[in-house]
Amino acid sequence: MLFHTFASQDERRKFGGSDFVELQLCKLNRGTELEKIVSNEVIPHWKNDSLYVYGDDLEEFHAIYSRIFKDGYYANGERGMIDVCGINYYTLEQTMGIVEVLKREKPKDFQVLLAWLADGEKYNGLYLLGV
Repeated sequence: MLFHTFASQDERRKFGGSDFVELQLCKLNRGTELEKIVSNEVIPHWKNDSLYVYGDDLEEFHAIYSRIFKDGYYANGERGMIDVCGINYYTLEQTMGIVEVLKREKPKDFQVLLAWLADGEKYNGLYLLGV
């Protein structure tokens, strides 16, 4: 399984320490400036409602999902492919595009990701936070 959820951070630590990429919904208000959205100071890491990809699965995740998670914003405001060591932010529009691709292409373990994104339109996009 590529995607994991945890009931607590203690459960996450017991499973794999901190060797995870974290998928997190951006809960900042719509209209927040991009510079603030991609700032380390406003992103709380290790949320219980996040979805996680274990480090041992990163190569497979990247092989399958890198073409779906493209053009995310980095902390410096640039855009590009997944940076597994940094901040990747996807706008609400990009997030809804990811949902459509998941529904159409059905990549491995997409059901878990799709279910997790079910309420995504309530938020201001999506973070993929590197290890």
